[in-house]
Amino acid sequence: MTSAIALKGVVKSFGPTQIIRGVDLDIRQGERHAIIGPNGAGKSTLFHLISGRYTLTGGSVHLKGEEISNLPPYEIYRKGLSRSFQVTNLFPQMSVFENVRCGLMWVKNYRYSFWHLVDRERDLNRRVMEVLEEIGLANRQHVPAGVLTYAEQRALEIGIAAAGGADVIMLDEPTAGMSHSETDQAISLIRKVTEGRTLVMVEHDMGVVFDLADRISVLVYGEIIATDTPENIRNNKAVQEAYLGAEAEHA
Repeated sequence: MTSAIALKGVVKSFGPTQIIRGVDLDIRQGERHAIIGPNGAGKSTLFHLISGRYTLTGGSVHLKGEEISNLPPYEIYRKGLSRSFQVTNLFPQMSVFENVRCGLMWVKNYRYSFWHLVDRERDLNRRVMEVLEEIGLANRQHVPAGVLTYAEQRALEIGIAAAGGADVIMLDEPTAGMSHSETDQAISLIRKVTEGRTLVMVEHDMGVVFDLADRISVLVYGEIIATDTPENIRNNKAVQEAYLGAEAEHA
C-alpha cells in the first residue's frame, strides 16, 4: 500500500537533548493513524517535524513519496498536508466565515493580497459556506471566532484544516478539554471531514483513539515501540507497561 507519510531515521535534538530518537514510521494512504504516548514522549515535536514547523536534526520525511524534509510549512501545505494545533489557533476578532475564508485564500493563491475584492469571489465564498455547513457552524458564520464555545472553536479549526482539500490531515489533541457529548460530536465530525483522506492524530483520550484509529503508533521517550491495530495495541504487554496500563483494559 502507498505511503501517505514515511519517516526514516528521524532525529530531533534541542542542544544536547535528543527528543526524537531515530523514528521510522509508515502511515498508509487513506488510513486513520493515531500517535499516542505519555507526556513528554515527543508527540507534538514529531508533528512539528512532519509539518515543517521544526527542522530535522537527522533523517527524512516523505509525503506521498516526495521528500519534504525541512520545507517551510506553507510549501508542505501546498503539497497536500494540513494540520491543526494543540492550542486553539484562530483569529478571534474575525468572524467564523472570515476565518475559514482566510484558510481557503492560500489554496486559491491569494496570499492575503488585499487588492483582491474577496467579497466578490463567488466560488471562494460558496466553498466557505460548504465548509461551515459540513462542520455545523453555518448559523454562526457572522460570530467572532473568539466568542465561540471551546468545542465550536475546535470544530472550526478542524474545518479549516480540511477546507483546502488536503490529502493528509493532522490533528493535535482534537478532543482535549471536551465533555463526553462534545467528544462524541467531535468524533463524528472528524470521521466526516476525513472520509477518503489520511488522518494522523495525537490524542490522549483512549476511547477516541480506539474508536477512530485504523492503526496506532506508541511513542515513548522519542522512540516508536509499537505500531499495530487498536486490538493488538490494547493487548501488547510492552505497550501496557510503558504507557496504557489499566487504561487500555477499560477503553
